[in-house]
Amino acid sequence: MNDEERQDSLADQAAAWVPPWDRPRPAAPTGTDPSEVAPAPAQPADDASVDAPGVDPGGNGPELPEISAVSGEPMDAASAGAESTGEGAGVPEGARRPRRRAAVAPEPAPELDDAELRGALEAILLVVDEPVSELVLAQVLEQPAERVGPVLDQIAAGYTAAGHGFELRRAAGGWRLYTRPEYATYVERFVLDGQSVRLTQAALETLAVVAYRQPVTRSRISAIRGVNCDGVIRTLVSRGLIEECGTESDSGAFLYRTTTMFLEKLGLNSVDDLPPLAPFLPDDVEELADATR
Repeated sequence: MNDEERQDSLADQAAAWVPPWDRPRPAAPTGTDPSEVAPAPAQPADDASVDAPGVDPGGNGPELPEISAVSGEPMDAASAGAESTGEGAGVPEGARRPRRRAAVAPEPAPELDDAELRGALEAILLVVDEPVSELVLAQVLEQPAERVGPVLDQIAAGYTAAGHGFELRRAAGGWRLYTRPEYATYVERFVLDGQSVRLTQAALETLAVVAYRQPVTRSRISAIRGVNCDGVIRTLVSRGLIEECGTESDSGAFLYRTTTMFLEKLGLNSVDDLPPLAPFLPDDVEELADATR
């Protein structure tokens, strides 16, 4: 082959040569996350007329080695497989870590207008079986707690102004619907229908002592009433009206106080709302107290 034919053959081979960065990459091993394979760095386009180094002029030369995406130098097949899976000491530590998805902030709950908020509160209050706090209502409706309180006050004022047979008021640290006291006779007639289970006079007296003198021990209750109150106290505890609340430091005797159910049954928000005893005491109460000593 003369020199002119050899130059034509070299030109054809150079034109058909494909740079390593334009060749299709080898398939990653099974089970490899494609996001973990390090991408090859972009390379400037080569002129097709540049001679391909390392290519046999006869066209039967060995295929060019893979170029490392990290160092830019040729590497063997084993190194190329390790780099494609993100393994080996030549790959930066960050390249082997899985990509993290950006945290998506939850969408804020839509703000209810006054009419919707009022209706939602009324619907919940109709089905509750015990007083519910403003915080719980705000969490259920996904609304600010400082907005729920004023709306409840408006609802309560509206019921009172309209003269409904029920009212909304605070009780036991929450809100609940109650029938109005002036209609209690009709409600009792409908609900009880002659099957009422009332507390005995002894139970009422004992409950009153606990309510006004709490926390109080059994011996103190018995001393005030003048009789043994153990059985009555057990009855009040079983009905959930009073409960134990610790022991007395001196004697170690159990102390008793009223429960949330007691406040709920009486429609009170706290024991501070109990009526004062002074108007119900006899005029000679001091003389009676001296006589019993």
